[in-house]
Amino acid sequence: MSETETTGASYAAAGVDIEAGDRAVELMKEWVRKTQRPEVAGLGGLGGFAGLFDASALKRYERPLLASATDGVGTKVDIARQMGVYDTIGHDLVAMVMDDIVVCGAEPLFMTDYICVGKVHPERVAAIVKGIAEGCVLAGCALVGGETAEHPGLLGPDDFDVAGAGTGVVEADRLLGADRIRSGDVVIAMASSGLHSNGYSLVRHVLFDRAGMRLEQQVEEFGRTLGEELLEPTRIYSLDCLALTRTTEVHAFSHITGGGLAANLARVIPDGLHAAVDRSTWTPGAVFDLVGTAGRVERLELEKTLNMGVGMMAVVPADSVDVALTTLADRGVDAWIAGEITERGEHPTGATLTGDYAA
Repeated sequence: MSETETTGASYAAAGVDIEAGDRAVELMKEWVRKTQRPEVAGLGGLGGFAGLFDASALKRYERPLLASATDGVGTKVDIARQMGVYDTIGHDLVAMVMDDIVVCGAEPLFMTDYICVGKVHPERVAAIVKGIAEGCVLAGCALVGGETAEHPGLLGPDDFDVAGAGTGVVEADRLLGADRIRSGDVVIAMASSGLHSNGYSLVRHVLFDRAGMRLEQQVEEFGRTLGEELLEPTRIYSLDCLALTRTTEVHAFSHITGGGLAANLARVIPDGLHAAVDRSTWTPGAVFDLVGTAGRVERLELEKTLNMGVGMMAVVPADSVDVALTTLADRGVDAWIAGEITERGEHPTGATLTGDYAA
């Protein structure tokens, strides 16, 4: 009988390192503190059983509606793992959650995260949380807690996944959505920072399996390596969208994620109306052309999988366009008029793309 069979079993022997988890918590505390809002200051701290938020702050609302969302970043985590870069994937996570919440006009309040790893590497976990914390600052929300779970035997020692949940608040009479949209409204597109965090299963299959490309490979069109392009963080639009609601009238937003531009925009278009988006108003970035060319992916397949260079859309009245574009430009957001709202007529869906992309 071996020594391991004659000694008692332990959690550590099963592959779970509690001390490493405790060290990871200590390393991440500095970054979590940077996300504090007044509503969470002094209310416990990281390491408690629950995150706290002072809801008395909501008394200034006549009828506060809480908005919540949860998401992950998909197989983009595998790019981060292969490159050994862990402090950007958190930006993606915050964007995927909080940019969904702001679509209804809600102000992001707080977020929690879940990190699942095959083996706790404290510095690696802390780097992931650092990215989440930095993303929370960009979204204007607090990171009030989270969980790091070690799953030896289910995940490899270097494997990990992340997920998060967030909460926001909006005044009931300022809730944005389909019921506000009218014929004659204008669709404004906001540029994406790249692929964001959707479609990576297709991207990885095309670029690695079919085209045989490598993450460390320099790509002239990108001016950097393929891996650096694929890890470009998702743009966080939360505060940009809230700025629009303060400076001008906005009827709806649409976060362009899984399903592509037309399908996501259609989600906020009411029955009887139609959004016509003109492809000729922008040129998708080089990464979209590379995926299409390398995999011989048809345009419609690309468009229902990737954002094609547009990460967020706003639907505004025609007389709000100039102020909206000026507000976004002042905030460093590349934005343009991409389409208009018309009567549905014979259109079978709520949104379609027309024309060809600008060269």
